[in-house]
Amino acid sequence: MAYTYRALAALLSYPTQDTAALMPAVMEALRAEALAPPELVEGLSPLADELETGDLYELQARYVDLFDRTRSLSLQLYEHVHGESRDRGQAMVELLKLYSAHGLELTAKELPDHLPVFLEFLSELPEAEAAALLGQAAHVIEALRERLEKRGAIYARVFDALVALVEAYRDSQALAALLQEPEDNPDDLEALDRAWAEEQVTFGPERGDCPQAARAGNKEHVA
Repeated sequence: MAYTYRALAALLSYPTQDTAALMPAVMEALRAEALAPPELVEGLSPLADELETGDLYELQARYVDLFDRTRSLSLQLYEHVHGESRDRGQAMVELLKLYSAHGLELTAKELPDHLPVFLEFLSELPEAEAAALLGQAAHVIEALRERLEKRGAIYARVFDALVALVEAYRDSQALAALLQEPEDNPDDLEALDRAWAEEQVTFGPERGDCPQAARAGNKEHVA
């Protein structure tokens, strides 16, 4: 089990009192496992501190503005690869099959391509297998890092660590193509309405605010 993936999933989850309480353990796990470079781990401390002690409503509002209202920053991985095409639904079918093959069942109301859910899954796999699977989304992860960096968003530090984990799988051409796509402005309400005119794919579990995954057989979820 790679606790680093689970810790990064907690940092990218919707802020709640429960996630706030996890932050000391998150930083302890990242430092102890040392899967990500130490300097990048320490770069996560300010975010962990904010999530632990900051005003919850302000933290939640920031999260929604970044990841829910800004489509180009969506944490739904297949949103960036397939958009709203039928291919996205099929890709999620295959992802759910992969989860099931490893004995993992989603218990939260969340789509399977949600990045924190995916990271939770990777935490249960051998390190090499987890890195290879995450590497398939390397260009998406790096594009999210670039976009968050442009906004001066503290969440970019999480993606610094993720990019380091997929260094061997980085694809500069795929990244360049993704970064050429226009970025939406969450404050432009008319553009936002147009962007979300089509109903989002609702295959699988319904969306929820705090993603979690649990082992089949009702094993207790540990973030």
